[in-house]
Amino acid sequence: LQKAGIAGGSDRKHRERGREWRAEGGGSCERRMWKVTSRVSKALCGRQTPVAMLRSARASSQLQCRAMSSNVVPQVEPPVLRVVGEPETGEAFSVRRVYCVAKNYAAHTIEMGGDPKTDPPCFFSKPSDAACNVSVVPYPPKTKNLHHEIEQVVAIGKGGRNIAEADALSHVWGYGVGVDLTRRDLQAEYKKDGRPWDMAKGFDCSAPMSELVPSSEVADPLKGEIGLKVNGETIQCGDLSGYTWSVPETIAFLSGYVELRPGDLIMMGTPDGVGPLAPGDEVEGWIDGIASLKFTVK
Repeated sequence: LQKAGIAGGSDRKHRERGREWRAEGGGSCERRMWKVTSRVSKALCGRQTPVAMLRSARASSQLQCRAMSSNVVPQVEPPVLRVVGEPETGEAFSVRRVYCVAKNYAAHTIEMGGDPKTDPPCFFSKPSDAACNVSVVPYPPKTKNLHHEIEQVVAIGKGGRNIAEADALSHVWGYGVGVDLTRRDLQAEYKKDGRPWDMAKGFDCSAPMSELVPSSEVADPLKGEIGLKVNGETIQCGDLSGYTWSVPETIAFLSGYVELRPGDLIMMGTPDGVGPLAPGDEVEGWIDGIASLKFTVK
């Protein structure tokens, strides 16, 4: 470039000097050098300042980060229930599945239009995160007839398939009490139309529960009063001994359909007296010798 006498000048001067140089009969090698120099000059004249280059690089990096973040697999914590006596250690029971037994009290089966003498155990499921320890339950949308159903909760600690009835209780980690909340109007509509009624049973906070009690601390999980009050008035009251299908029978029957695993919960069914809840209602549920819970509907 120095030999050509054009280094360091402006682009306009380069072009003028190039024309003079070609008129003087510059060689083919020099002509090729001029073409290269002209392209370099154009690039230099249009180059970004250091600040602009930094901004451009930063914007490109942000775009790449956004593209990468959209491909990151979300990490979701499993739902958990508190355990009695473990507030300081933070130990909790991780919930895998929630199974529910329908029509497991003779009076409730009759109340719902069934025959307790002929109806076999009927199971349905709720989402795992329906099980929750909460003091406030939001009134769910899409219903005008929210019902309560007080139930014993059985927490599985040892898995198995086709579990023998005689061995069933050895698979239980603990017990609690919970409320199976139901959009009764939707359930009735879906039953009438022959459609599944998952949305009548499975919604946010549809299974508020007590803390779980280890089975070693429960004297007798097969009998004891179970009840529910709304605004201080007893609405439901029964006894665990009144099941059509006992806890061992239910575990044996259910494990023939699915393999039970640690973290599974079984809601054992409700006595008669199910009824509506409204925003502002104070709900209290209990099982003598096991646990109790309280929550407000809002």
